[in-house]
Amino acid sequence: MAESTGNPSRSGDHSREESPGFFAELLAPVAGFGVSFKTMFRKVKTEMYPEEKRPTAPRYHGRHQLNRHPDGLEKCVGCELCAWACPADAILVEGADNDDTPLADGGTGRYSPGERYGRVYQINYLRCIFCGLCIEACPTRALTMTNFYELADHSRADLIFEKHQLLAPLAEGMVDPPHPMVAGMEERDYYLGKVDGATREQREYASQREQDSAEPDEPTESAKARENESEGAR
Repeated sequence: MAESTGNPSRSGDHSREESPGFFAELLAPVAGFGVSFKTMFRKVKTEMYPEEKRPTAPRYHGRHQLNRHPDGLEKCVGCELCAWACPADAILVEGADNDDTPLADGGTGRYSPGERYGRVYQINYLRCIFCGLCIEACPTRALTMTNFYELADHSRADLIFEKHQLLAPLAEGMVDPPHPMVAGMEERDYYLGKVDGATREQREYASQREQDSAEPDEPTESAKARENESEGAR
């Protein structure tokens, strides 16, 4: 007679081992309330916002900011990569060419070290989900996120931020563009950190630009003729 070489069935043993004990079954419905019971006796802490504002984490995803180079030129080159990377379609960028033609001759001036700059830059905070993908897509570190988070408003239109609202304020040593690049520097020199502030030539250029914009335009020949005719009629 052949002997059985297989292991004896231990299904009964498994059922006895896996079955919970009497007290475990009794306390199972109450175990889910453990966190609630602990919280009931914990002291409630009230944050007095907005009088007291807690500091945010260093890498907090708050409102965006368009950064500048140390001489004041904008880092944005109008490439529109941030707009393409945005999953919520919250960014609108329209680039334009920098123009080194003198302003007196009809030039528009230079706003960035690159060939182009962001002429129009909008972020719709009704759509933005603060994911930070636009920051990762930016090749020049022109766009970063600040720690500012108070964006509530009574108007939906006011939650569409324009370029002048997103631009970083001028720090010490900066000159508001348009103005030329630092003499002898190329675009790559700006990103290598070789520019540490505005030069005397850039300051003089900006000062002259402000003076020209403050002076009233000279009347044209036709305007002068009309004035002479009106004086003669009197």
